[in-house]
Amino acid sequence: MGASDLVRTSVDATHDRLFRSVERCYHFTLPPAWVMIESMNMTETDNHPADSVGVAADRVTIVEVAARDGLQSDPTMLSTADKVELITRAVSAGIRRIEAVSFVNPKRVPQMADADEVMASLPRDNEASYIGLVLNERGFERAVAAGVDEINVVVVATDTFANKNQGTDTEGLVSVWAAIADKARQAGLRTSVTVAASFGCPYEGEVPVGRLSDVVARICEYGPDEVALADSIGVAVPTDVVTRIAAVRPSLGDAALRCHFHNTRNTGMANAAAAVQAGVRVLDSSLAGIGGCPFAPNATGNIATEDLVYMLERMGHPTGVDLDALIAMVPWLEAALEHPTPGLLAKAGNFPFDRSGPPAAAR
Repeated sequence: MGASDLVRTSVDATHDRLFRSVERCYHFTLPPAWVMIESMNMTETDNHPADSVGVAADRVTIVEVAARDGLQSDPTMLSTADKVELITRAVSAGIRRIEAVSFVNPKRVPQMADADEVMASLPRDNEASYIGLVLNERGFERAVAAGVDEINVVVVATDTFANKNQGTDTEGLVSVWAAIADKARQAGLRTSVTVAASFGCPYEGEVPVGRLSDVVARICEYGPDEVALADSIGVAVPTDVVTRIAAVRPSLGDAALRCHFHNTRNTGMANAAAAVQAGVRVLDSSLAGIGGCPFAPNATGNIATEDLVYMLERMGHPTGVDLDALIAMVPWLEAALEHPTPGLLAKAGNFPFDRSGPPAAAR
């Protein structure tokens, strides 16, 4: 179903008030809530179509990316032990999908040089699924040897960024994905493909919706389990999110849809809300909002996991994550990184307050 098939439908007053609140906070106007016809009958939940309404259909799965996307551009080089501690604490807080490492050239991303050691040290007596990012077949072979549960492949939507990031054009990256897809199936691994620069490119500027749709269609020819639309440089606004989700849906087939937003221009949380309103049930985020893309100029700031979980839970979308446990992790992470982090909830505190009232910093 394409954008032309979208129909305007009434939404309950609660959702309408939420959209208006987002408008007031971020100073833009959202269109009336668009709901696709099929979303009334099928909602993506935990990466699979839901066959019933209720809590299951409303649940949103968090993919924690702090250990990979969060650390890859941070000036502090965390020890292997600290990376393992970060991941272990996230699992203890209830997060079940974690992008733990990337298998890339350590000369280009030195923060990920110990990927094999991190994977070897992670606890396995839990329900967590550890994701390894790979850019080529060599990285895939390393990921398999290290024992990842899922692989995430990156295909950049524009040729210029693709060449600067991975040394080939977009079609070349689709070919890399095609070769990896077959091997991943043979290895029994779950696969996702992140489409970088889905909303804008640091070199080519605007990315036409048709270009994005074509790239996603090519990716889906090789059967990924999941496709993630990534706002690599943080330029999207909620109207973009709604439009592009609608545009790529017809090509997805059985693949689930995930979104990855950066808060570079302070629209990341609003974009996440728009994605959920459009039916997406899997979102990436990074503890305390750390991270960004080292190969895109000024691409700072993932959305903070604790901020996202707070918003989703207040919107009525359970995540299965212990929010207070996440908040308690932030001071530890700031001490390990030796600098403040951009997330907001850990500064303001959860709400409703406990009997002691708001934290001292918020008074």
